[in-house]
Amino acid sequence: MEVKDILNEASEKMSKALAHLEEDLVTYRAGKANPGVLNQVNVDYYGTPTPVNQVASITTPDAKTILIQPWEKKMIQAIEKSILDANLGFTPQNNGEHIRINVPALTEERRKELVKKVRAAGETAKISIRNARRDGVDALKKAQKDGMAEDMAKDGEASLQKETDSFNKKVDEVIAAKEKDIMTV
Repeated sequence: MEVKDILNEASEKMSKALAHLEEDLVTYRAGKANPGVLNQVNVDYYGTPTPVNQVASITTPDAKTILIQPWEKKMIQAIEKSILDANLGFTPQNNGEHIRINVPALTEERRKELVKKVRAAGETAKISIRNARRDGVDALKKAQKDGMAEDMAKDGEASLQKETDSFNKKVDEVIAAKEKDIMTV
């Protein structure tokens, strides 16, 4: 295996860890209406757990409201129940046509709790990045045993460390931005 291939594979794993973190952070509400907070909510759609955004249109008519318009009227109760079961801190209101969710302002305590969750998610992403680096270093050592020049392996390890540092810095930036978003009243 070439050094370039090992580095590309590790870099790809690190990119996936960062992308997963960004995707996960979308579901954390920061006091303003965001349809992304419903990404984790699944509705019982004819016996199949289905994401709510696949059975309804989700919009934000203003900064404090999420509007859910089911494509089938009989899905209203199921969607409402799923939102309550997801324990997102919302109380959905339905008028027979659509479901309206008024997004309450976050309390200081809830904001601090969310920041802790964000930091934990960031640490998980960093662990994934370190694991990708470790796998890359192991692959380089194995390649060195199989005949790769020692200086090539060492250069590969140095490049791998630079890549790891770069991704860790990106994770820190994403976490800092989300924390700022959550703590802004």
